[in-house]
Parts: sequence; C-alpha cells; structure tokens
Amino acid sequence: MTRTAPPVTDLPPTRRVVLGLQHSIAMFGATVLVPILVGLSPSVALFGAGVATLLFHLLTRGQVPIFLGSSFAFIAPTALVVKEMGPAAAAGGLIAAGLMYVLFSVLVKLFGTERLLRVFPPVVTGPVIIVIGLGLSSVAVNQAKNNWWIALVTLLAAIVASIYGRGLFRMIPILVGVVTGYLAALLSGQVDGKALADIAAAPLLGLPDFHGPALDWRAVAIIAPVAVVTFIEHVGDVVVNGRVVGKNFLEKPGLSRTLFADGVANMSSALMGGPAATTYAENTGVLALTRVYDPRVIQIGAVFAVLFGCSPKLAAVLKSLPQGVLGGVSILLFGMIASVGIRTLAEARIDFAHSRNLIIVSLILVLGLGGASFPLSVAGTKLELHGMALAALVGIVANLLLPRQRQEVEGAPQGQDVAV
Repeated sequence: MTRTAPPVTDLPPTRRVVLGLQHSIAMFGATVLVPILVGLSPSVALFGAGVATLLFHLLTRGQVPIFLGSSFAFIAPTALVVKEMGPAAAAGGLIAAGLMYVLFSVLVKLFGTERLLRVFPPVVTGPVIIVIGLGLSSVAVNQAKNNWWIALVTLLAAIVASIYGRGLFRMIPILVGVVTGYLAALLSGQVDGKALADIAAAPLLGLPDFHGPALDWRAVAIIAPVAVVTFIEHVGDVVVNGRVVGKNFLEKPGLSRTLFADGVANMSSALMGGPAATTYAENTGVLALTRVYDPRVIQIGAVFAVLFGCSPKLAAVLKSLPQGVLGGVSILLFGMIASVGIRTLAEARIDFAHSRNLIIVSLILVLGLGGASFPLSVAGTKLELHGMALAALVGIVANLLLPRQRQEVEGAPQGQDVAV
C-alpha cells in the first residue's frame, strides 16, 4: 500500500474547518436521499450520521479517516418495514443489523479475517449487490413517471457533474443533480404550494424529530440479514480508505475494531430514528482529491452534519422535493449499485465456465428478483424470508455445500481461492 503523493499536513485550524465542511457536503446528497426514499426524517439522518461518525472515530481511536452516512443497501427492506409496520419497527430492525456487525467483529477476532471472508466470497456478494440495485429499479421508474422531463433534467445534471465536473463538483454529482432538478421544478411550478409555505414557516434552528425503536421480529427478519452484504461493503471501504491513506487498517486498528465501531454507530443512528449508517466511499474520494488524511477533518465534518440536522427549514426543503427529482437520481444510484455487483464479479475474475459458479449466481438472481418467499416461525411469531435476504442466505449455503472444482479463476496463483 503506497501513496502516489505525500499527504498534506500541518494545516491551520481555519483550513481544517473548510475541509471538514467539504466532507459534510460530499456526504449530504446521498445521506438525505435515503430517508426521503424510505419515509424517515432527513434531519434525523443528518444528525445520526454526524453522531455515528464521531462514535466510529472514538471507538477506532481516531486512526481511520472514514465518514459514515445513510446506507443504500438497506433501502428496500427499511421502506417495506416503514410502510407495513412503522418507523419504530424499522429502527428495531436496524439495531438488530448493528448487533450483527458486533457479532461479525467477535467472529473476526476469534477466527481471523481471511477465514470469515471465505464465507462471503465475490461469487455470493456480487450477485447479491446486483439484486439490491435491480430490486429497487421499479421504485426509481415509478418516481420518475410522475414527471419524466424533471427526472431527465436531474439525471443529466448528475451525469454531467460526474463525468465533466472538476474538483468538488465531481465528488457530489447527486447533490448537483438534486439542486438542478429542484430549480427546474421551481421554475416550472412543479413544487407543491403547501410545501413552499411549510418551508417559509419552518424555523431555521430546532431539534430533529427523533423517535425510539420497537422490537418486531418480522422487521428484524427482513432488515437484519442485509448486514451480511454490508459487512463485505465495510471491508471494501476500509481497504480502499487504507490504500488512499497509505496504511493497512485491517491490521491496525484491525477489522474487528472497525466492524464493532460501525455496528455501534449504526445502532446509534437507529436509536434516534434514523436510517442505517455505513462507511462512505464519497468521503474517501475527497481524501484522495485533497490528500488531507487528518481524521480531525472528518470529525469536523461530522459536527457540521449534526448542525445541518438541527435545521427544520432545511428539512422542509428536502421534504418538498418532487417525485420526478427523486426518480432522476434514483435511476442513476440504483443502477450504480447493480453495476458495483457486476464489477465485484469482474474484478474477482469469476469463471462462468464452471457450473458451480453459474448455479450460485443463478440462484441468487432468480430468488432475489423473482419475488420468492419462504415462510418460517420463530418463537411462535410468523416470519417470512424473501427478496435479498432469502437470496443471500441461499447463496451462502450453496457456496458452502457445492463441491469446489478445479482452479476456478484463470491465472490465479496456486492456493488463492478467489472464486469461491
């Protein structure tokens, strides 16, 4: 792990504050979009992301410059639980997901990093990530159908910012797309008049609308299994962050510690009524751009996120976003999630000439996208495994039970079992 350029050090406090604000801007668009899509409070999400990040830094002893924001992997199950059982039940399910992180951290401590990662290889995690993205595609299209031209303006603005943008604008294409689409909707009279009146009446400062969790085993069964996928996402983010900074964070402070910190941070956000929190690649991109790796800068950004969450006026603006704007950014975001799954398979060089790999991927895709469900009963409570949770479970079991064939990745070093 080497750096291509030396880090920037010895920054004055004012410069650290400006750079911290930039980190909060980089995470802003995606962090507020998730609660809007699932029916939770954007203000609580911002506040929770700031607190989660500060907790993560505290528990990792300030060694890992990572920002935590709203997780897209939990959108589908959280939205379903909020709709069917309410926000409190969703918070309970998200706390259970955080506890799974803590369990993973214990397992990593007991068995070692490499042995645990073999249970979640790319041939399983890749198609599960594809299921997460494509499973949300109908949500994006249904939102965009409310106003296709606003959705297209939003989508094009995000694409242009991502490809042709420079500096900070290239790091926040989602925020650029949302702002552009919202301005287009305002100019064309597409924003609801009552929503505009609510914005004018909302105070500039005030506490977010916190709410507590409730334990519902159905919600736990729907939401908690997503932690299996986000566990791999966490490992990838920590590795990439370490490559940017030039350190191996899997060794120090150690994967078990970062997983534990992520789990506690996730539970803290859920306890307030916010969405799941996860390590953010957007902010790792900002690190690479600025070459400022000081964790104190990330901590300043977390404080800004808390302050943003204490603005009811900002929350009213976010609630007034037209469905067309949300649809435009969702088309790009959900497609990108699926593309990450495809990239996971490609980078692992999975050989689909082998029937074992074909079977595992096929089972995950069909069960995850085909609406399959499996009823079960736990302590007299009727539950149902379906969608991504069922697909991930079947993929893990198939990977463990199906016999391994000859070397499954062309050109892989002997003894390196990359494809399983």
